[in-house]
Amino acid sequence: MLLGARQVGKTTLVEPFAKHTKSLFLNCDVVTDRNRLMTASAQSVETAMNTLGDPELLIIDEAQNLPEVGRIVKGWYDSNVATKIVLLGSSSLDLLDATAEPLTGRNRKIFLTPLLFEELLRNQDWYSKELTNDLLKEYWAVQINGLVLGHMVYGGYPEVVTSTNKEECLAELTSDYLLRDVLYNGLVKSPDLIKRLLALLAYQAGSKVNVSELANALNVTRPTVQDYLQLLERSYVIFTVGSYSTNLRNEISKDRKIFFWDTGVRNALLKEFSMSPLRSDIGSLFENWVMAEIAKKNLLQGDRFNIFFWRKTDGGEVDIVIKGTDTFKAYEVKWSKTSKTRGGRAFTNAYGIPVETITQDNVIDVLLAESL
Repeated sequence: MLLGARQVGKTTLVEPFAKHTKSLFLNCDVVTDRNRLMTASAQSVETAMNTLGDPELLIIDEAQNLPEVGRIVKGWYDSNVATKIVLLGSSSLDLLDATAEPLTGRNRKIFLTPLLFEELLRNQDWYSKELTNDLLKEYWAVQINGLVLGHMVYGGYPEVVTSTNKEECLAELTSDYLLRDVLYNGLVKSPDLIKRLLALLAYQAGSKVNVSELANALNVTRPTVQDYLQLLERSYVIFTVGSYSTNLRNEISKDRKIFFWDTGVRNALLKEFSMSPLRSDIGSLFENWVMAEIAKKNLLQGDRFNIFFWRKTDGGEVDIVIKGTDTFKAYEVKWSKTSKTRGGRAFTNAYGIPVETITQDNVIDVLLAESL
């Protein structure tokens, strides 16, 4: 299963494999392709494969649009078909629900995210793999800072990165593709409501989620807001981060912060594409961007770590805590080196872990590290 939001490049990623082997590509957005799969599933396995042309590789795109896909693939897998099957899903809304149980122990999930900053950097015409981080910061600081700002403002969707009109491209992607699985899902009764919710979330990116306040602002019930937040999270628009705690009484352990997987989408919702480092939301935008870069890298590396923030009841806070079996790191995220911080010393006293500060001047040291 290759999963991720629409337009992140899933189809592009599998195309080279399809070109070098006998393959069949079916798109469950297309009625005739869905019917072809259903017809094959009603036949014996041998006849079904023959009907499909006995492909070495069967690629089923937008698989979430065929609820029976898990049952069909399970039957073929259990019959030891030689065909390798790849399911592409632009949303986990249905794909994981519909296939997870029948395909338990029979699948490998790979997640694809918008492009990492590291990927953009390594494809600049001036970049060389021989350049160390110190050399990059010393001789290419202007280019690095411009690339950071551009990635913060426009995000990492491939189509946007390569577009000459990034604002228009982002607007179209956000309205036409990214929200498609949410807006046309049967659970969504009001497309306007979820768009208003997204606008509120865009303003509050990096802040603690207060469901009651959101419900009051939208004049809906708490359960409705909770359901819509879950839909947005499961369709790869937003993600939430919980607070780190070892059950110390003076820590807040139930809070969650909300972030956008792609800050370009967040800016498109606000219609704010200023490249000025003095824009009023530069601090929160930078924090969301850094958190998203770390979350994307973690997901691409196999989701090996848990990511948190940390907050005490007295207001002391650490922006990012990364915890794994052999990893324990903590970071403050500050666009400006002169920004005041609270919580670092308290966290170090509590856990014996130094808290590093990520700023625009040293952010590549964290983002270009081989592992988190």
